Amino acid sequence: MVSTFNSKLSGIAAAIALASLSACSSTESNNVTPPASTPYSLKSGGEVALLQQGLTVDHADLTFSFDFDNKILMGKTTLTLNGEGNRDAFSVDLDSVFAVDSVTINGTSLAEGQYNNVGGELKITPTTPVTLPVTVTIEYKGQPRIPVRAPWDGGVMWEKTPDGANWLATAVQGEGCDLFWPCIDQPHGEPKQTDLHIEVPKPLVAASNGILTNITDNGDTRTYHWQTRSAHNTYGIALNIAPYEKLETTYNSIFGNTYPIVYYHLPGSEQQARVLFDEIPTMLTFFERMIGPYPFASEKVGVVQTPHLGMEHQTINAYGNEYKKDEFGFDWLLQHEFAHEYFGNQVTNDNWDHMWIHEGLGSYMQPLFAQYLSGDVAYMTYLNNQRKGLINTHPIVSNKLMEVEQVYERGVGPALDIYYKGSWIMHTLRNLIGDDAFFSSVRELVYGTDKPEPGNFSTLYRNTQDFIEIVNKRTGQDLSWFFDVYLYQPKLPELVETRTVDSVTFAWKTPDDLPFPVPLDVSVNGKVQTLDMSQPATIDVSPFDVVIADPNSKILRYAARYDNK
Repeated sequence: MVSTFNSKLSGIAAAIALASLSACSSTESNNVTPPASTPYSLKSGGEVALLQQGLTVDHADLTFSFDFDNKILMGKTTLTLNGEGNRDAFSVDLDSVFAVDSVTINGTSLAEGQYNNVGGELKITPTTPVTLPVTVTIEYKGQPRIPVRAPWDGGVMWEKTPDGANWLATAVQGEGCDLFWPCIDQPHGEPKQTDLHIEVPKPLVAASNGILTNITDNGDTRTYHWQTRSAHNTYGIALNIAPYEKLETTYNSIFGNTYPIVYYHLPGSEQQARVLFDEIPTMLTFFERMIGPYPFASEKVGVVQTPHLGMEHQTINAYGNEYKKDEFGFDWLLQHEFAHEYFGNQVTNDNWDHMWIHEGLGSYMQPLFAQYLSGDVAYMTYLNNQRKGLINTHPIVSNKLMEVEQVYERGVGPALDIYYKGSWIMHTLRNLIGDDAFFSSVRELVYGTDKPEPGNFSTLYRNTQDFIEIVNKRTGQDLSWFFDVYLYQPKLPELVETRTVDSVTFAWKTPDDLPFPVPLDVSVNGKVQTLDMSQPATIDVSPFDVVIADPNSKILRYAARYDNK
């Protein structure tokens, strides 16, 4: 998900305000009061509804058409649900702002009394038990939720391009897929394959996930058929509709395969679009060298211009950063959202409580990319900017079932710490275990192997314990203590320095005296030595010696200049 970090954390408030004003202005100009979605529909993840437990989605076939004047979406969704045994009843999620016209099971239409949308959970009760897998088709229509502040606020955006053409986009990570299509709004609800049929009036273009297999001419309208070849995050299924123009090229991967890069942009912006488009190959090479093969090479690298800032919609990343390069010479928004193709789409947390896997590793890719382009000064400057935003009020991981908004909301969950603290934890871990162990651990987390090649991996679900076990295996050590300090409680370790006339003693101070034997570099008059910090360590110094602990900022720790807020 897009964060409010834009290369200078001092710009957070301005970025939020700008996005908020833009979204509010646009919504108000439509003179439409957004329909009221229920609390159930506005949550994503958390406790799994009883009638959905044990269900997975083999296939989702999604059909959409639109009444742009009245901002109405008409949909038909066919889900192939799988699991064990027979079911007397089951459910899927669909925002109750929609009217359900019909429900069909395995081709047989149900009577109206056999389905009921109770506050956003569409409960289906056939007269006889069904054997899984089962195919359920739902036809529905209505005015979907209009976000006030997209993408931080979810829904369907009915906007206008600068030329006055219709411009529709979806962004639903916080509130979930059920805001515009029937789904199981849980991480485990990923369809293994998805077909999307999007009917739009000419000359509008529908850009979506996967591969464009066909465009059907219907006279005044066209139907775009997109198809995925891999499991897709439910919130990553996206509709993008505008009179788009397209830039396209073929990327030659360092792994020997080729795949398309496509950017859908608004008319009249080709010059700026070309500059952004030309950044993508360098970015791809960085990720393939640093992490591994692009996960969705059988589909595409896709980017689409949107009326909101951005979102990691798998193979069709949303981009609305107005072509702004940051002080490090690249478009941070494009790079961050693309990072989620690896951290979020290829590897998905199995519970939103582990969202730092998406956002922390995704955010660490920005300083790494700055280093890749410009060297160590850029890397440390980027990290320093991220360091300013740490909150340290809630643990990164609570070990509970969490809803998306519970994780992202400040005062309730870790909020921005999943981005910037997660990034700094990765920086510290890398310095502790070395590049070989660190990057091989990340690769195994992402691909299930530390030697990924095109075609030898598939999408994965992971959690924090999975990563800890991988790191322990790769290092041959039990580093659980490291994650106990950084992930499972909020406070930072503090380095206590006690200096006398002829010595200085260093000791780690942690909440509840948690063990934290991270070695410490100390510079004395420019000469660096490394101290074993399993116990307090003392070195001899004179009153005139210049002593700097952790001179290369390898360790995330309490610092008054950042943390006394």
